[in-house]
Amino acid sequence: MNIFIVGPMGSGKTTVGKILANELFLNFYDTDTKIEEKTGVSIDWIFDIEGEEGFRKRETEVLKEMVASNSIVLATGGGIVITEENRELLASRGTVFYLHTPLKTQIERTSKDKDRPLLKNQDPAKILSELQESRLSFYEEVADYIIETENKTGSEVANEIIKLTKNYG
Repeated sequence: MNIFIVGPMGSGKTTVGKILANELFLNFYDTDTKIEEKTGVSIDWIFDIEGEEGFRKRETEVLKEMVASNSIVLATGGGIVITEENRELLASRGTVFYLHTPLKTQIERTSKDKDRPLLKNQDPAKILSELQESRLSFYEEVADYIIETENKTGSEVANEIIKLTKNYG
């Protein structure tokens, strides 16, 4: 069983993924962390030097490697769904959970985080809003399940996913 977690920045993908992996005795991976391990540089650096396009290519390479695994929980980068190839890879190799998170919550959760290249401008709220609008249909398209995260802890979201995997997985 592979569990793939998608959603916007600040939706709790990594937090929920770690809890899930621990509870289900599966290996946990995060695509951004895997990219950094593979390249030896930060996501920030990749964005600065190669731009978003270069980063997205690296992201797809890592995703191809990860979906070939079995019995993993994978937290993906917020933009992984923008390419059709990535959506097809996710949909064909595991169960995809979309962590739906209201914009207000995303803004609160990302406001103190300086390691988000797409938010390094004067108006992160505007960027988050634009990203949410442009990616929403992709999240919904690839998702087997949509999980509402508003007013829930990471453990509550993880437990909801565990129940779904036991009932329908």
